[in-house]
Amino acid sequence: MAEIVQRDGRWAFDGTTVRITPGLHRSVALFRQTYGEIAVPLEAVAGVVHEPGRRHSRLRLRLREGADPLLQATGGRLPDAADPYRLRVEADRAGVAEYVAEEIRTALLLDQVPQEPTDAYLLPGPPVPVSVRSSDGTVSFDGTRVRIDWSDGSDRVKRATGPRIIDVADLVRVEWLPHSGYEEGHLRFLTRETVFSQLPPEKDPYALDLWGSARRDLLTALVAAAVTARLPHPSARDSALLPRHRREAAAAPPPADHHDVLLRRLRELGELHRDGVLTDEEFARTKAAVLRGF
Repeated sequence: MAEIVQRDGRWAFDGTTVRITPGLHRSVALFRQTYGEIAVPLEAVAGVVHEPGRRHSRLRLRLREGADPLLQATGGRLPDAADPYRLRVEADRAGVAEYVAEEIRTALLLDQVPQEPTDAYLLPGPPVPVSVRSSDGTVSFDGTRVRIDWSDGSDRVKRATGPRIIDVADLVRVEWLPHSGYEEGHLRFLTRETVFSQLPPEKDPYALDLWGSARRDLLTALVAAAVTARLPHPSARDSALLPRHRREAAAAPPPADHHDVLLRRLRELGELHRDGVLTDEEFARTKAAVLRGF
């Protein structure tokens, strides 16, 4: 057993699994503490590095592309402090960190673990049910359906539509962008009907606009990862194997369906406008955004 325990957390490697447990100190990011322990099978590991520094060093675990739904959902946009695959190491424990890294590297070599992308998720992602309250509302996922309940601060267009319930079977993908403090983020659920829509997150009833506490809004990545884990793996999408011109053709919906979706979206906007939910200016702006998306 190769093990290192730091204020930031604990890494333990038994030859087949890297078990990562977050620390309980208040300096540890809320996201890491909420995510909890992660068991990473050796076959999901692409490599490990120990990066020395003057005051402290860092252990960094690299996973194979496509192995982890969390990394797939967040696209490398998790802040360093929230990244569960990084461990801050105090200067006097640098030797232990290098030993742990060397043990993992040796096991990768002996087991001849490939470096290529995986064709299936090797980690399960966050457990469900999972529910997160963000600045724009509360998003919940029970393994089969996503539910969004809007907050009092949500745009009135969203509040007028009521809670949004989305079946996983209707989802194409999930988009997640963190709130950086300088730029608002969002969590958007793209369905077959909305995949071409380009409504801004604050107006999109299928998106949470993340504009409040960056620390708490970051937890929406848990929902993004849990949903992503239950969508088809990227390697399973047949369109990805097609030549570019055929892939683009396959991505486009049949003209009749595309037209029906557009008419339905415009009808919904018209009803909101007639009911007084949307002002003339809001209706014109939102309608223009829908038309641009189509």
